[in-house]
Amino acid sequence: MKSYKIEDHILVPKHIKLNEDEIKKVLDFYNISIKQLPRISPKDAVIKNLNVKQGDVIKIIRNSDTAGETVFYRVVGK
Repeated sequence: MKSYKIEDHILVPKHIKLNEDEIKKVLDFYNISIKQLPRISPKDAVIKNLNVKQGDVIKIIRNSDTAGETVFYRVVGK
């Protein structure tokens, strides 16, 4: 059986785990706390290879027909 990496699928947006400095910049830019970010499950198939733990922030880059690219942030929750 052929193995397939879900993150390589054309319909799956790019997911990037942010480091501590990047997280601070995002939170400062939007003037929010980490608790105000939407959550993403640590069991989500797309992020399982990113070695995430609760509290990590994931940057999601989606293609958009109108804007070119849109960026979303999610915090790894329970």
